[in-house]
Amino acid sequence: MPLDAICLSGLTRELNGKLTGAKIDKIQQPERDMVLFTLRGRGETLRLLCAVGTGNARVHLTHAAFENPAEPPMFCMLLRKHLLGARITELEQPEGERMLIFTLEARDELGIEAQKKLVVELIGRSANLILVDAEGRIIDCLRRMDFGGSAERRMLPGMLYRMPPGQGKPFLPGLSAEQIAEMIAGAEQTRPVDKWLLDSFSGLSPLVCRELAFRCGGEYALLPELLNAFSESVRAGELEAWMVYDGKKPLDFCFMALRQYGPAVSCVRQSGFSEMLDLFYSDRDRLEQQRRRAQTLNKSVRLLRDRQARKLALQKEELQRTEDRETLRKTAELITANLYRIRKGDTRLTCEDYYAEGCPEIEISLDPLKSPQQNAAKLFREYARQKAARDHLTRLIADGEEHLDYLNSVLALIAASESEKDLADLRRELIACGIIKQKGSRKPDRGKAQVPLRFVTDDGLEVLVGRSNLQNDELTTRQARRTDIWLHTQKIHGSHVILRCEGREPPLRSLEQAAVIAAHFSQGRSAGKIPVDCTMVKNVRKPAGALPGKVIYTDYKTLVVQSDEELVGRLKCK
Repeated sequence: MPLDAICLSGLTRELNGKLTGAKIDKIQQPERDMVLFTLRGRGETLRLLCAVGTGNARVHLTHAAFENPAEPPMFCMLLRKHLLGARITELEQPEGERMLIFTLEARDELGIEAQKKLVVELIGRSANLILVDAEGRIIDCLRRMDFGGSAERRMLPGMLYRMPPGQGKPFLPGLSAEQIAEMIAGAEQTRPVDKWLLDSFSGLSPLVCRELAFRCGGEYALLPELLNAFSESVRAGELEAWMVYDGKKPLDFCFMALRQYGPAVSCVRQSGFSEMLDLFYSDRDRLEQQRRRAQTLNKSVRLLRDRQARKLALQKEELQRTEDRETLRKTAELITANLYRIRKGDTRLTCEDYYAEGCPEIEISLDPLKSPQQNAAKLFREYARQKAARDHLTRLIADGEEHLDYLNSVLALIAASESEKDLADLRRELIACGIIKQKGSRKPDRGKAQVPLRFVTDDGLEVLVGRSNLQNDELTTRQARRTDIWLHTQKIHGSHVILRCEGREPPLRSLEQAAVIAAHFSQGRSAGKIPVDCTMVKNVRKPAGALPGKVIYTDYKTLVVQSDEELVGRLKCK
């Protein structure tokens, strides 16, 4: 994933052709470690993004939209003062370094032309954006460095700018075949090839070292020919932008096709390095933002679910204790029947248990501070309390189990959500149901809910899938026709799925494909083969007062299918 020196060289060649001669028209700083330049030149408008954050340092042209702060930061104001209207005359990359230097022709406060340089260092945690004057002195930098590190690398206004210290390792594309062969001959042959490459040469990322080791089979004997061919290719500028995908998730990028992952991932060539970086980081940031929002909502619902489960467990324990209430009633009646045998102050009563076969003698403990009548009355009151508690607890447990089932269904929908809009729909549903509260004093979010997901089977029949429990209700009880087919995973939380039949018997292939879609949008997505119930919509009804998504259905049949992501992606309507 790191933007290594060789990948950056390919990007530099690409940007040189587009940015040389362009004029800086606008400067923005949407985030603390990100600056966006709007450039005009050669009849087009370009947006150049310079990001120097840890883990996302890069430079590339972008089409992404960013929200600017209400007040521009001080560094942004300084760049506007010095660089608005400046023209890019040159873009260079020092050999083997992860940094770019923009040479600009600008005008000072008096309108006199002056040369300035914008240095973008993309070096791990010390990534920085530095503005330097014609004399090589720092005007200012995004991250000022006063303490720590080398004294020669203090980053403060007025100090001379010095290049980052070298790694003390040769740059592989800059070596001759003899030098490469000499280094390989002196290598410790027992070390893994990728570790030796990483420690011996600069400009190579761990990903590239692993790829080179994979291509030579981990054999040092095959390494000289491979490295010579690799160096010649880099020197000739034969670099291509490749993106690695794990399903739909961007996993990595490189300047050459990667073979080390095999068929586990897909390697897709991009039209250019700038487009590759823009696509990779925009997709990664979008997925990461969605993951964080889903994680926040998931955590809130999971806490409520766990609390409800603990509450249910306590209620069931209390209900279990009421199962012995009949013993209290019988004991109270035995005391009442034997009042003549009890004297005030007695601690026990010995009498015949006429409720048991053979009327055996039993002993009953008494409170000596109470009269016989008071001892019996106390047991009768406890019996009545436990009887009332049993009825009340039975109702509470039924409601609690329904509430717990609903929270589990929401967790399943969160796991199956595909966008931030899906999460927003679920959040609105939870607020509408009173499960969670609206944060702050803002008005409730009444954004327009999304339409159901739409698929088309190979037979041309439409399949609709609910994105939330409220949408499940809307889809099943209002939008679906009585003769349509309703599908849902059996005893597993998931979305309601409707197969539009247009008043005719659906083909078995369409029914099976709709069942696969139902399995995909459920908690059993990765559980292998699972049962999916299907029935006509007219056999599905919603109980009065039930929580969203809760229905009862009859006259159904069950299909056993397995989620198929490739099939679902093919049938989905874009």
